[in-house]
Amino acid sequence: MITRRSFITKSAAATAAAVITPSVLGRDMESSVSPVSPAADSVLNGKRVLYVWGGWMGHDPDKCRDLFVPWLESEGAKVVVSDTLDAYINNDLKNDFDLIVQSWTQGTINRKQESALLSAVKEAGVGIAGWHGGTGDSFRNAVEYQFMIGGQWVAHPGNVIDYTVNIIDKKDPVTKGLNDFAMHSEQYFVHVDPNVKVLATTTFTDQAASWIGGNIIPVVWKKAYGKGRVFYSSLGHVIADFNVPEALEITKRGIRWASLSKYEPMEPWHQPVYKDHGKRKF
Repeated sequence: MITRRSFITKSAAATAAAVITPSVLGRDMESSVSPVSPAADSVLNGKRVLYVWGGWMGHDPDKCRDLFVPWLESEGAKVVVSDTLDAYINNDLKNDFDLIVQSWTQGTINRKQESALLSAVKEAGVGIAGWHGGTGDSFRNAVEYQFMIGGQWVAHPGNVIDYTVNIIDKKDPVTKGLNDFAMHSEQYFVHVDPNVKVLATTTFTDQAASWIGGNIIPVVWKKAYGKGRVFYSSLGHVIADFNVPEALEITKRGIRWASLSKYEPMEPWHQPVYKDHGKRKF
């Protein structure tokens, strides 16, 4: 069995892979799925999306592709699908795309690829969205990438367990109308930028690691990186996790929000956890 640990020790050199156009990908799926007319009122209608998938297959990046690409197209998005990180240097990211959706766990991104991705988001305002390890544990060698995302996975104590996701922002469009919900999956312990706008959290017990009992860790957040919008959710360990309606809905809403990066003003996102530090009396 290929484990996460054994995968990361393998060579990160990827074979040259073709970029799959949405029309080809759609043809492969039409046998069991009826065509859906684009949602004219969706903010994704007409948006240009680059969907990049690959890396460690234990996170079901291929199955997530087969879930989210047809949905993006049903919302009217124009999608280019790629299974190579060279998509970041073989395309004009700044001018040809509004949004990048990345599902790539534990790979190695080279300097040219990373620079092109970071520049597209930071300088051109291309949005980026993703979930779980596909965005929050993508490139452990790339600290500037982690700075852009706003966090990095470091542990999932107890592996697959039962835990609760708490919605803490009831007004934000990504989580509005949603209630707390249960998950049976990996509970991600992440090192996170303390300024991100946190929309949902989870509380850890001391069962798997006694010293973290009661710790509250963000699950869903949004932030800015230069001119670009960044959305992240730690949900979605495997495709079955998206059978939880709230997990799927949050991901879809976050993708929609990030797609407007070039078209709407950047909203305030700083929520400094330590803003009162130094003023407290102990």
